[in-house]
Amino acid sequence: MPGQNDKRRLKLDLTIAASLFAAGLVVSVISLAQIRAESRMQMAQATQPLQGTPSDEQSKVPAEAKPGGDRPTTPAPEPARPEPQTQGAAGAAKPALPPAPAEKIAPPIEKK
Repeated sequence: MPGQNDKRRLKLDLTIAASLFAAGLVVSVISLAQIRAESRMQMAQATQPLQGTPSDEQSKVPAEAKPGGDRPTTPAPEPARPEPQTQGAAGAAKPALPPAPAEKIAPPIEKK
C-alpha cells in the first residue's frame, strides 16, 4: 500500500516533468518563429556591385575571313604595358626576407 509520502513524491515528479515538457515546447515554438522571421528578411548590401565600363569594342563586328589569308583579329592584340606610376614601385619593391647572414651562406659549388 503506497503511503502519503510516495503520493507526494509522484506528484512532485509529474509536476517537474510537465514543466520541463512545457519549457521545451516554448523553446521549440520560439525557435521556429525565429527561423520563419529570418527567412523573410532580405540581406542588405552595403556597396553597389562593381560594374565594368561598357567598351566600344563590343559594338565592333569582326573582320571578314578571306580564304587563304591570315586569320583576322578585331581588335588587334596589343602588348601589355605597365602603367607609369607602377613602374617605379616595382623597381623599389623590398625583398620578402632580409639577406642571410654571412655564416649561413655556403661556399659556391665547384664543377667537376
